[in-house]
Amino acid sequence: MNVTEEVQETQVFPLAGSSYRCPAPQYARLRAEAPVVRVRTEGGVDAWLVTAYDEAREALADPRLSRAETVKPGAPRIGGAMTSTPDMIISMDGDEHARLRRLAAGAFTARRIEQMRPGIQRIADDLLDPLAMATSSGPVDLVERFTVPMPLTVIGNLLGVPMEVLWLFAAHARDFVTVDDQGEDSDSVNGLAKLTESMVDVVAQKRAHPAEDLLSDLIAARDSGDRLSEQELVTFAFTLIGAGFDTTANQLASSVLALIAHHRDQWNWLAEDRTRIPRAVEELLRHVNLFSTDSAGNPRIAAEDLELGGVRIAKGDAVVIAISAANRDGRVFPDPDRLDLARTPNPHLSFGHGMHLCLGKQLTRMELEVAIDGLVRRFPDLSLAVPESEIPWHLGGINHALETLPVTLRP
Repeated sequence: MNVTEEVQETQVFPLAGSSYRCPAPQYARLRAEAPVVRVRTEGGVDAWLVTAYDEAREALADPRLSRAETVKPGAPRIGGAMTSTPDMIISMDGDEHARLRRLAAGAFTARRIEQMRPGIQRIADDLLDPLAMATSSGPVDLVERFTVPMPLTVIGNLLGVPMEVLWLFAAHARDFVTVDDQGEDSDSVNGLAKLTESMVDVVAQKRAHPAEDLLSDLIAARDSGDRLSEQELVTFAFTLIGAGFDTTANQLASSVLALIAHHRDQWNWLAEDRTRIPRAVEELLRHVNLFSTDSAGNPRIAAEDLELGGVRIAKGDAVVIAISAANRDGRVFPDPDRLDLARTPNPHLSFGHGMHLCLGKQLTRMELEVAIDGLVRRFPDLSLAVPESEIPWHLGGINHALETLPVTLRP
């Protein structure tokens, strides 16, 4: 038997040691010795763990590795997975996934997103202006004052959802992305229920008073005979909100922390020439680890027998793709553990690959560019207000998420 086909008893996924600064250290050995390896998971079942770049990219693009199979009745409970339901776009395959994706794709083209840049710049400036006036009043929590409200406002404007509703969504979304046992009273299931309940009301109000926004467009598609069901409409809407702010907010906060706490020279390098920021954003997306389980929390199940990385995967087997580990593959990224803001090329997998490639990738890129540009331009001497060891993190979520980021502002 190939050694990679043996269950690695000493490895239980999610692997211990993941942080915002790097994936779990065991991945380096796995990439070299067994890039596709069978492991135990905290969910109690075995799964194939993919750690190397080429194999991860191939797996993400393979339609035989199904997301829909993971949400069918009786599907195995895989450790490190986030809650999802059959009517979520992240749980669909093939034509069903493409049908739902097409309804929103027009709002996320590179051209449409570029047209949003002035509006996103205004949102950032409106949040940063008061901070510039508060430089003498003590530490500021950058999470509360900037890294969360900026992407939350952007996605709210795009969808046409008022801020008072969005702040409630922010709290429920944090519960929803909790990685737990998914029992009836779990945080993730309760968060999902609250998100659904809130969005039903928003859809009803938007249907009565449509406007020029993405949610009104989705409702019009539903009401004009498109095959989008009412439940799909509600679920798609809150999925767009959650994906549109939470991942961006967490990536932004962690990136700022990494730069000012561990890579001050590169923060200063950006402040010297802000035209470097777009390329730097790509490296921050690669290097600063968003995923607390080193995967996006979306495992797959083989819908038929297949081979990956020289290993036979049988129909019904679970597969977990460690994106954070793939982003540190030295065969693709020279000196992979070094943050190099000038790195090029940079074909990272942080947005995924294949049919589930992140719909909002261009929006996320722009928000990170505008946010980091605003911070280094206005506060080149931005620094932590407390030791990094005292900064609290949300625990148990699918992403590395800072609770607060206390900083000292010096304009």
